[in-house]
Amino acid sequence: MSEDVRGWLTPRAVAAEAGVSQEFDLSQCVREPIHLLGGVQSYGALVAARLDDAVVDTVSRNAADVLGRAAGELVGRPFTELIGDEQWALAMESASVVEDAVDPAAPGPDGGAAPGGQDGGGGQAGGAGGGQDGPASSGVLPMTLEGEGGPRSYDVTVHRSGELLVLEFEPRTTGGPFVFQNFYPKVRRALQKLQGASDVTECCAAAVREVQALTGYDRVVAYRFDGRDGPGQVIAEARNEGREPWLGLWFPASDIPPQARRLYARNWIRVIGDVDDRTAGLLPELREETGRPLDLSASVLRTVSGYHLEYLRNIGVASSMSVSLLHDGELWGLIACHGDEPRLLTPEVRAACEFFGIALSLQLAAVAGREEADELARNRRTLATLLARLASPAPDALMRPGSGLAELLSADGAVLLRGTETLTAGDRLPDALPGLLAQLAREAPVGEVWSTDRLPEALGLETEEAEEQGIPAGLLFLPFNRDGDLLAWWRHEQPAPREWAADPARPVRTGPGGERLTPRGSAAVYRATVRGRSMPWTPAQRVVAAELWREVSGLLSRQVVALEARNTELSRTNEDLDSFAHAAAHDLKEPLRGISNAAAFIVEDAGAVLDATSLRRLTTVRRLAERMDGLLDSLLHFSRLGQVGLEREALSVDEVLDDALEVAGGRLAERGVTLVRPAALPRLRADRERLREVLENLLVNAAKYAADEGTGERRVWIEAVRVPEAEAEDGTGGGAGSTVGTTGGDADAGTVTALVVRDNGIGIPAAQQADVLQLFRRLHRRDERGGGSGVGLAVVKRIVERHGGRLWLESPAAAPDPDCGGGPGTAVWFTLGEQP
Repeated sequence: MSEDVRGWLTPRAVAAEAGVSQEFDLSQCVREPIHLLGGVQSYGALVAARLDDAVVDTVSRNAADVLGRAAGELVGRPFTELIGDEQWALAMESASVVEDAVDPAAPGPDGGAAPGGQDGGGGQAGGAGGGQDGPASSGVLPMTLEGEGGPRSYDVTVHRSGELLVLEFEPRTTGGPFVFQNFYPKVRRALQKLQGASDVTECCAAAVREVQALTGYDRVVAYRFDGRDGPGQVIAEARNEGREPWLGLWFPASDIPPQARRLYARNWIRVIGDVDDRTAGLLPELREETGRPLDLSASVLRTVSGYHLEYLRNIGVASSMSVSLLHDGELWGLIACHGDEPRLLTPEVRAACEFFGIALSLQLAAVAGREEADELARNRRTLATLLARLASPAPDALMRPGSGLAELLSADGAVLLRGTETLTAGDRLPDALPGLLAQLAREAPVGEVWSTDRLPEALGLETEEAEEQGIPAGLLFLPFNRDGDLLAWWRHEQPAPREWAADPARPVRTGPGGERLTPRGSAAVYRATVRGRSMPWTPAQRVVAAELWREVSGLLSRQVVALEARNTELSRTNEDLDSFAHAAAHDLKEPLRGISNAAAFIVEDAGAVLDATSLRRLTTVRRLAERMDGLLDSLLHFSRLGQVGLEREALSVDEVLDDALEVAGGRLAERGVTLVRPAALPRLRADRERLREVLENLLVNAAKYAADEGTGERRVWIEAVRVPEAEAEDGTGGGAGSTVGTTGGDADAGTVTALVVRDNGIGIPAAQQADVLQLFRRLHRRDERGGGSGVGLAVVKRIVERHGGRLWLESPAAAPDPDCGGGPGTAVWFTLGEQP
């Protein structure tokens, strides 16, 4: 079986065919070129002549019986010898009116004779006709040919096929020639019955009754397709007594294969007069110009696929007619007629049915349009209420509880993806949905609605697989940009019970006439539940989604502009603050030195005559001036950190730690604190001097805040740990990661290297951890715990953030060695931004 056939047939249909039938290859139906079958129904005759010179190119072999002239005598001769110049001119004029309605150069579809469609083999809607460029048109003329028995009258259908003019002759058996006035009153009365229909089902119910009255067929059904290539359901039926009902039954998609659907979309009507008709072949069988049979895509007499004829015989049908129903150029459904006896319809009746089919299609479109307009108006009112109810113009407000965003589209939930944010409304967000949306959005055009009510099928997944992966059944989304920002709604699965006229998983059945697809009707209904689908998204819902997308897109654009303006202002303010801090600290130091020097000179010059109180006060002035000088030095240093660029390089943390110990090592020794370090620390990218300053400050702090004497051995540990990236981002990384060696360990996806310096000192209460990271904030008085200005941890935090990293504290923290004693301790964790 060819890959293109497998691509259209469902895997279940392919497997069923292989398991049920050893003789019948369903793919033959899909491959059969039903527009090139090389014959016509024998009650009429076909003649194709060149447009430029009227020379006959192709003739049906029954020309002698129908036209009184043998086919061999006509081929290669001027057609005017048979019909005369005047009637040829009328045929040419008729063709010129309709020649633009069909693309005569377009090749006909190459599909097969499958179950049930345009010569397709099976299905309840046996029929014909189709192509690529919309419904074909043809003209009908009365003609008279002189013969041995006298003049003979015909109704002749005329259409173009490439460079040929095709004339199809049907002998007139009753009445006069075809005239518009004869069929219009019947159609007018039928159309009046449709005008009062309030919905599609009611409209179709009226239509099948009127078509049965027009044609006299024993069963007439209206059949609606579930999607372009899906199965179909009988939604209305008119039948004579004694025939089992088909109303409500579903028929497999394989009943009407793709090429049959294309022909249905091209021809409004197809009539099969007698399923036992002996096909009249064409002469020549293959045209010299193309090497193929004459293209009969627009032919009213075109013969019928053997598969389809056998199918009709299997279900007891002797004649049939199909009328196409189109919506927006797509095949929406069919009116299918079946007769118990052979039935030839005159061009007048066919024209009435064709006209009725066109009018019914327009009426159905009008009814559907009215329903869509009503729904759209309701949804727009809901959208206006939703937007007016928002307490904030920010897009985030849409996702707050009670906003009504999910309910707007009758969805189970909605999600707004924006940068790293995921905001949801309605039900809990399915776990797999954000990643799936990111994948789908890469291919979806920005600002265009992408929707499906059968997402598992679209992804090539079985329903059970989709359930296991947490994939919803329905999805509608619109991308804001190419960065992954989007607005989406989802729906859970809604299993739909269906009653099938044949088991859709076993399309091949043995009927009275042999092994073909044979619907069993209501006497043996196959009940099944269709899974993996949600309620379909309506056109009105897609329109409202796009309107809301435009509103949110505008909000986001305005928010981005406002954020950029704020960032610019903030950057300018930060620069001004840094400049001010640097200038203020620098300019204040000179008068402070003057104050300190003046106080010193007074003590030296007049110390002998001053009382003790004055001397004490002068000494206090000097001490405060020196303290202020130290604070200004710290402020200068802090401000420079925001101005000096970083010089990142790949470096050994061990080497930087050794440099830091040249300063901090003495302080650790003074306080009797032992440093515990691993055999090797990793290599990271950082500014060497700034990282040295970080380690130096943290080690000095560990010495200052060591446990009191008599509480046990004092220790400080340093190590590198892989922690989850998300936890490092929000400062909750803790110690759950794995220790990293010199090479950096396994850089697992979603993790980042953090350095941690922990001690078993006095610890920092949780309520005060944020305070100690602020400038000039200490937990103790200035002269306690080794003194200091309260700048060290603020400097550390600023350096870490300049690297693009995060810093967070843990205290109390259990010491790594439970036997070492000491206090509750503090652990300072920090990352250094993106690493190679």
